[in-house]
Amino acid sequence: MNSLDQQVVEQLSDWLESGKQCWLCTIIDTFGSSPRPVGSLLACNEDGLYCGSLSGGCVEDDLRESINKRELATSKPEKITYGVTVEDVQRLGLPCGGTLEVVIEPIDPIQKELYRTLAEKIAARELVTRTVNIETGATSLVAAPGYEALSIEDGVLSHTYGPSFQLLLIGAVQVAYYLANMAPALDYQVEICDPRAELVENSPITNVPVINAMPDDWLRSKTLDQQTAIIALCHDPRIDDMALMEALQDSQAFYIGAMGSQRTSAQRRERLALIDITQDEIEKLHAPVGLSIGSKTPPEIAIAILAELTSLRAAARKKAIKKKSGQA
Repeated sequence: MNSLDQQVVEQLSDWLESGKQCWLCTIIDTFGSSPRPVGSLLACNEDGLYCGSLSGGCVEDDLRESINKRELATSKPEKITYGVTVEDVQRLGLPCGGTLEVVIEPIDPIQKELYRTLAEKIAARELVTRTVNIETGATSLVAAPGYEALSIEDGVLSHTYGPSFQLLLIGAVQVAYYLANMAPALDYQVEICDPRAELVENSPITNVPVINAMPDDWLRSKTLDQQTAIIALCHDPRIDDMALMEALQDSQAFYIGAMGSQRTSAQRRERLALIDITQDEIEKLHAPVGLSIGSKTPPEIAIAILAELTSLRAAARKKAIKKKSGQA
């Protein structure tokens, strides 16, 4: 779940707490070009305020107008499709050939506790599935053992909400500085740890937390789930290896990387093998870190790292879609 959709759930919860009638709109399917993926959210309230995005803006405006005129989802959820006709595409500014299918749910303030719980679980980095009976609007929450692609079966919408991606960096170094500035735009919550107090105290990084702690202890204090990337940037085995031991053995992180040359990376793998890290665990390590794009400078290395993370995330989305459609 990206940070924009997390904001939607938090804003929806706040509106319900203040007694506002609300509507939650969810993209349940796309065809052709689509500005936002399946599962994207938009919430609006009785005052016409909204949070979130389904397209470039025109679909949002059309939905809000229809909802405020009480033409849609007055008492129970309703499905609507945008972009079926040429007129729709031209009127709404959808990409050529693009189609969005959206479920609109009316949500009464009486449901405020459910949505407060949902917002709290997301903030606590817990995966949770919200189920909605599209015919009746009956809604429930259940803990999710893992991420599942949005689905509709027998008239029930199942949507797994989860934490934004987090990027945990070892080393208050220049590459971390550029990652701290670039990664939040890609929906990462960034934190940095370095045991060297002088680097932490003099760090130019001000937009994300920079923690003075031992990296293995710090990682043990975090939730290292499937939405987590961990990258060692220090170039100091005494620091990097401690973090990698913890990450490789005791986390579900989708990415564990370490900066360094091919030679340095080979030596690191040899050291890890000597301290009882199994071969399977060592194979989870991405080193050298980042895509091979000829990067040399710290900002170029940061771009290479984010490019590799983006590629892995895209592959995971594609796999989830194939699983949903029953493909191998």
